[in-house]
Amino acid sequence: MKILLFGKNGQVGWELQRSLAPLGELVALDRHSTDLCGDLANLDGIGATVRQLRPDVIVNAAAYTAVDKAESDAALAHLVNAEAPGALADVASAVGAWLVHYSTDYVFDGSGSQPWKENDPTGPLCVYGRTKLEGEQRIAARCAKHLILRTSWVYAARGGNFARIMLRLAREGDRLSVIDDQFGAPTGADLLADVTAHMVRSALSGAAGRFAGTYHVAAAGETSWHGYARFVLECASRAGLALKASSYTVDPVPTTAFPTPAVRPHNSRLNTAKLQDSFGLYLPIWQQGVARMLTEIT
Repeated sequence: MKILLFGKNGQVGWELQRSLAPLGELVALDRHSTDLCGDLANLDGIGATVRQLRPDVIVNAAAYTAVDKAESDAALAHLVNAEAPGALADVASAVGAWLVHYSTDYVFDGSGSQPWKENDPTGPLCVYGRTKLEGEQRIAARCAKHLILRTSWVYAARGGNFARIMLRLAREGDRLSVIDDQFGAPTGADLLADVTAHMVRSALSGAAGRFAGTYHVAAAGETSWHGYARFVLECASRAGLALKASSYTVDPVPTTAFPTPAVRPHNSRLNTAKLQDSFGLYLPIWQQGVARMLTEIT
């Protein structure tokens, strides 16, 4: 089996290089690759790459993820998040490949408090969310063998993340202000990658259309950014890190305290029952993954 991975150096793409390797020959690209085109802004180039390699599975872990910048850079966000997935869907269908694609809770309007199900009405609030939703729609319409994985609050030990920011701020000052009216589940890139590998293996071994569709993938449980920050500082304190701030000096503030160009959803909870039932998978609580990540970065 041959697997083609786009976005190899992103948080999820980096972990996918590990999780997908045992499944077959893996060709991993990013937008700087030279021998083959891995730049999603080059539609002809990525199409030529797929036609040349004729993979069994295409995994698209590349995206335009600068949520606020997208508000003023809508054309590029649309090209990468909507047009490129559509182009990949066309060529995947042509060569008979499965297409795995990652999307986001930003396709919803963030209302209510119930975890979003896959068939709930969408209503993105920002350019990023709208372009990601259009990417989903193009894939679903053009490639029967697709797996769209919506996720939220992704982090990884590699690169920048919310936990690193909280630890830096806690070293610099004795109080932090963190948003307490947005809710979700911090989800590790390593968990996403491992779930993806299981899903790909099941899809390839099952009937062609049995597993195709959209799935929500997130760690179990829920918290606010404020609760997330407190947990990070609690873990750091137990590990003996020298910090000026503590979990008791993290002040809750509303979203309006930190205005941003792009509107963020208040409810990023995702219902993962469909994924767990369809693939027989168990999703660990978010604290488990975050605690493990913290041992790697502290």
